[in-house]
Amino acid sequence: MQKVDVVIVGAGPYGLSAAAHLTTIPGLQVRVFGEAMSFWRRNMPAGMRLRSPWEATHIADPDARLRLEAYTAARGNHVPSPIPLERFVDYGLWFQQKVVPNLDTRKVTCIAQERRGFRVATEDGDLLRTDRVVIAAGIAAFASRPPELKDLSAELASHSSDEGDLTRFAGKRVLVVGGGQSALEVAALLHESGADVEVVVRKPEVHWLGWKGRISKIKPLGRLLYSPRDVGPAGLSQLVARPDYFRKLPRALQNWTDRRAIRPAGAGWLHPRVKLVPIAVGVACKSAVPVGGRLRVTTDDGVDRLVDHVVYATGFRIDIAKYPFLTPQLLSCIDRVGGYPRLSTGLESSVPGLHFLGAPGAWSFGPVLRFVSGTHYALHALRRKLATN
Repeated sequence: MQKVDVVIVGAGPYGLSAAAHLTTIPGLQVRVFGEAMSFWRRNMPAGMRLRSPWEATHIADPDARLRLEAYTAARGNHVPSPIPLERFVDYGLWFQQKVVPNLDTRKVTCIAQERRGFRVATEDGDLLRTDRVVIAAGIAAFASRPPELKDLSAELASHSSDEGDLTRFAGKRVLVVGGGQSALEVAALLHESGADVEVVVRKPEVHWLGWKGRISKIKPLGRLLYSPRDVGPAGLSQLVARPDYFRKLPRALQNWTDRRAIRPAGAGWLHPRVKLVPIAVGVACKSAVPVGGRLRVTTDDGVDRLVDHVVYATGFRIDIAKYPFLTPQLLSCIDRVGGYPRLSTGLESSVPGLHFLGAPGAWSFGPVLRFVSGTHYALHALRRKLATN
């Protein structure tokens, strides 16, 4: 059985950034498992563009040598703004080739705690022993499905992260549930693909982002109010960009800040693309019943809609128990709040040597951990932790 110092599970932005940082520690043996950028390649709709601006879309590496500027120089072409999904995916694959060209694409199927360290099993039965495990497995397992829609067949209802090609709905009537960027962009892409689409939003209004662009033109004020990490509104943006300060706030204030920083909203550049799409606000789905191969959706305003498909862009609810590779014994040892692990410095869980990166770290370190820009904090913190042990 092979022995290594660190196993990284996941090869998205956080897993790749972890590899870039940890492989710079002299003598540290690191193995990385997963398919590079798999969530972005398989669980995002074709034609999507990233809401985050250029400065907030770099994947962190120790020397800032692998920023988007380096990628565009290497590829010899321009990346437009907002950044197209396919270009970000290609950037991630380029980053992977630079930092971990020997990426092991096998799935990790089991992580078990041993008396000293962990035992890691892969899908083909290979076993490794390791002192530390860094989980950067992303959010695909956490898709939030409304109770009234969760038992429907995939032909009638799907989560937005299940839809890679929305052109299949051309000529169909589709209902989109949700009021954030994902819902609004899915609606725009469906409309542009020839679908008859409507959006229903539980909140009383749709929020559109736009103030930052106006304020940023006033250079000193923009830099003062907004962090380059680009998470949260004016003022709060600077706080959530500093997780070590965020986690010192009273818990109630942390919770309020998290909700305020990530409330559902659409990017201003998306607004013109949905002007012809009907959007019903203050409306929630009550039931959905299959009828002759279609779906009758009843909302709480008493309206029935007969549609071919429902796409629920209702976000993700973190619950690490949904990671299939954590054994029940190991899971029971992890101190959790809701579905989040309670993390300490270096994003280490209550199980020594077990670290969680990305969105599972948001309860402990704030909402910036939900975004690519959070790699800048997370990986420096992780590297400091491992370098001092």
